[in-house]
Amino acid sequence: MQAHHLLKPYDGVRGMSLKANDRNAIPLCLHHHAQLHTKFGDEYKFFTSYGLPADFGQVWAKRLWEEKLWRDDSQEDNDLPF
Repeated sequence: MQAHHLLKPYDGVRGMSLKANDRNAIPLCLHHHAQLHTKFGDEYKFFTSYGLPADFGQVWAKRLWEEKLWRDDSQEDNDLPF
């Protein structure tokens, strides 16, 4: 898993050469993280290509942060929608 810092954060802003804060990070596997950046270019296009709402990344990041759904690397996240 890799941390993807949202390109369109729900909380705070991004600036030139600045990544979103950790409240705006979601876990993605290497394949999907690369696909998001190289094929789709942003979260909205990425998530809608999988039949999810465009703001799925923002909703997911907010839920992870608020509910503190942290996992260590030894746990697999088999409930991902893609």
